[in-house]
Amino acid sequence: MKIAVVSPEAVPFAKTGGLADVAGALPKALSSLGADVKVFSPKYASIDEHTYRIETVLPNLRVPVGNGVEDFSLKGCRLPDSEVEWLFVDSPEYFGRDDLYVDKKTGQDFPDNDERFLLFCRGVLESLKALGWKPDLLHLNDWQTGLIPAYLRSVYSQDPFFSETKTVFTIHNIAYQGNFPSETSKKLNLPADYFYPAAGLEYWGMTSYLKSGIYFADLITTVSPRYAQEISSSNEFGCGMEGLLRARRSDLHGIMNGIDYKVWNPEIDRFLPFKYRADNLEGKRKNRLALRKQMGLPNPRKRLPLIGIISRLASQKGFDLIEACSKELMKLDLQMVVLGTGEERYQKLFRSLRRRYPRKVGLKLGFDEALAHRIEAGSDMFLMPSRYEPCGLNQLYSLKYGTVPIVRKTGGLADSIEDYDPESGLGSGFVFEEYSPEALLGAVNRALEAYRNKERWEKLMRYGMSLDFSWEASAREYLKLYQRLKRNPEPVAVESQSCF
Repeated sequence: MKIAVVSPEAVPFAKTGGLADVAGALPKALSSLGADVKVFSPKYASIDEHTYRIETVLPNLRVPVGNGVEDFSLKGCRLPDSEVEWLFVDSPEYFGRDDLYVDKKTGQDFPDNDERFLLFCRGVLESLKALGWKPDLLHLNDWQTGLIPAYLRSVYSQDPFFSETKTVFTIHNIAYQGNFPSETSKKLNLPADYFYPAAGLEYWGMTSYLKSGIYFADLITTVSPRYAQEISSSNEFGCGMEGLLRARRSDLHGIMNGIDYKVWNPEIDRFLPFKYRADNLEGKRKNRLALRKQMGLPNPRKRLPLIGIISRLASQKGFDLIEACSKELMKLDLQMVVLGTGEERYQKLFRSLRRRYPRKVGLKLGFDEALAHRIEAGSDMFLMPSRYEPCGLNQLYSLKYGTVPIVRKTGGLADSIEDYDPESGLGSGFVFEEYSPEALLGAVNRALEAYRNKERWEKLMRYGMSLDFSWEASAREYLKLYQRLKRNPEPVAVESQSCF
């Protein structure tokens, strides 16, 4: 199959979150299973053309934006570890900025994000035609790609080039929707009836790119089975799109993300000072010592667990719970290392904890890829108390590194972590269900109690390290969906148009 994966970001080129990891790993897994894969992303200023040997593939391409026309070029490269071709829609005016989505001067989204990703969506379709490469399937990711199914159903509906092309639209986090003022509708050159109440792009008087993807795509996926259930069942998780998702429930599928064990594997991890494996954990002990030193923490005389946190610092991630019970946490026999950036409220919280408890808390505000790997390897436990979590990747990384997850029972965390039972010795981590600081503290205390028995703890570590969350299994599930679409040539109909 010819598969075009379209994503606003992808590792190793550009990343703000887990979407980039997925868009970097899934195409390689699909290619290894025999698919012909090309990946399309914007060419951001942060992408170093020299490092990746990016060259111009097609110059002088054009797409309509509103009443005007915008020029762009298509650039591309290949990486040495796969047959995937990486292609970039290059418009310096729209993408040659110092951030992917947010103006650093104001801290707000770029005001022309609607035009930027309109150009990206139309640019991908025009690039495919200019390349003469007919995809069997377009795998689209998040709101930034949501206009593509609408264009295929309208502007390109009579174009024989796309007559057999199907679309799969993946929701990585439904809270990010790409909702713009109603005036945006005039820029898109789409049929006027798409913008009537309850139609394909209208959402509470706004123009919604996410709704377009959900409404017009042939199939919809999200990144874990439980998250698919959650977003189609309640406003708390569906963020206003639950009605439309319920109407399309038969076309909504949850497929658990995988991880790339060529990158996240303590036996070969290039960022680790000491490699290790399940049958020889000495390297993990040495990594713990090195991590404490790097984060300015003393090495305690007694055996004391180190809890890692790597995250965007936001309420969604459960940091309001940590804030509420921070005094109680600091009374426990533990140390904590934190890597992340986000809301000033939580940056202030961890700066305060670091200042007040310098022997217990290590902190780096920002993103550091090497340190992220070292935290996974050097920590004993990994804390993810998320309010909601579509899939989560760090709990999967943690399992592979023998770092026992402490998680809330939601989304992909619920799908991937089995609560530890000290009686039977079964389970892979510590799970709490109620969204409360008391429940979080309870899970941490259960983990600390288990940690005191070194033999049982190492058995728990080794069990997690034995689990397989590689991308191959997930890629096979995606291929099954793609093949379903190939067997069903008719467009998927939406029975109900209402989101509300």
